[in-house]
Amino acid sequence: MSVITRFAPSPTGYLHIGGARTALFNYLFAKNKGGKFLLRIEDTDKERSTAAAIDAILQGLDWLGLNHDVNYILQSNNSARHKEVAEKLLEKNQAYLCYTSAEELEDLRKDAESRKEVFRFKSPWRDKFQSQSSTVKPVIRIKAPLNGEMVINDLVQGEIKVQNSELDDLIMLRSDGTPTYMLAVVVDDHDMEVSHVIRGDDHLTNAFRQKVIYQAMNWKVPEFAHIPLIHGADGAKLSKRHGATSVIEYKDMGYLPESMRNYLLRLGWSHGDMEIISDNEAINLFNLEKIGKSPSRFDFTKLKSVNKHYIKEKNEEELLNLCSKFFDREIVTSEKERLLKAIKFVKERSDLVSDLAKSLEIYFDNFTGNFDDSSSKLIAEKKTLVADLALLLRNLNDWSHDGVKNAFNDFATEKSLKIKDFGPLLRVILTYSSASAGGIFDVVEILGKAEVLRRIENVLWLYEL
Repeated sequence: MSVITRFAPSPTGYLHIGGARTALFNYLFAKNKGGKFLLRIEDTDKERSTAAAIDAILQGLDWLGLNHDVNYILQSNNSARHKEVAEKLLEKNQAYLCYTSAEELEDLRKDAESRKEVFRFKSPWRDKFQSQSSTVKPVIRIKAPLNGEMVINDLVQGEIKVQNSELDDLIMLRSDGTPTYMLAVVVDDHDMEVSHVIRGDDHLTNAFRQKVIYQAMNWKVPEFAHIPLIHGADGAKLSKRHGATSVIEYKDMGYLPESMRNYLLRLGWSHGDMEIISDNEAINLFNLEKIGKSPSRFDFTKLKSVNKHYIKEKNEEELLNLCSKFFDREIVTSEKERLLKAIKFVKERSDLVSDLAKSLEIYFDNFTGNFDDSSSKLIAEKKTLVADLALLLRNLNDWSHDGVKNAFNDFATEKSLKIKDFGPLLRVILTYSSASAGGIFDVVEILGKAEVLRRIENVLWLYEL
């Protein structure tokens, strides 16, 4: 069987983390089987669907690197086909015109609630002929089976059964002639030749209702795989109160797409103890059998750890290019070599590209910052040492790593000091921080003589030394 999967989001907002994982699982399963991964935008709800939301979904998938095969489909373009199928079922006596008004339905619903019963509508029009006198525009309802049971052998949840008496005669075509979600999904999946419907388990009950339509049309029912939802650390369904839920927000925070792919893959799926899984490994290893049946908990600490790994894997040029999006200025030629040198050690401690970019800012020409109280106190207490260091650096000609190291060692010997007695002081003066990455020799060498002297002389002026 040729495997075809699809991701079918509604364009009513951004690409959610849960949707991104669903798309990833569909993509990996199709690629593992040598099949196709398709994209369908379910935009039939015109009041809530927007062009901006469609763009947000496409941008999210593009950033994640989940490229769909062939052009994506807009569900709204298929409305004539949806209507055709509903009318075909009407002709086959597998559906009927229902003239029950919205007001009547609401009254029946309230009556059931007053009796504390589950409302299951049984239309009086199921076995009647078309009404000629009614002023109510009818809907078209499917004739769900009345006896027996409906069985779905879900590839994640296992065998699930529902009594047919619990299924309602769902509306396929509204009174205004527009198709409902239930009908549109089935028709589109059939016409797209989707072999496997992989989606969140909040759609599990829909599967039984949709299977009624497949059977009424004598269409092959696709394989279903319903994935447990993603929860926050507290066990509640993932929402904004847990943190960012939009994929693009993670891009803007400084996460890498390969980190998100790796992390989302491991969120509900596993292969032994493997934590870091490359794209090729993911395609080769992925299957539906290893998806867990319980909800996964989104762990921001774990995601940062994975991101840190992939940052360290990238070369300096790649990282500088990524960091440039977080800088508030263009990189001039004289700074590029300096920044590339700094990245080598700064990347070792960076969880996010945005953090890396922030750490690199001290290597810009004419960078200035503010000294906190403890730094100001340190400088004030060691005025003489600051002046001595300024003299040393003015006279230093060999600005290589070893040249700086040898000069500092000689200075320490001459002053009966150790590097630790003045290294932290010089770090604060040059980087405005006591926690900047890299050894002090690296910081001095990379900044270069002109920038080092500018910064230390600024301190001499600032503190009137």
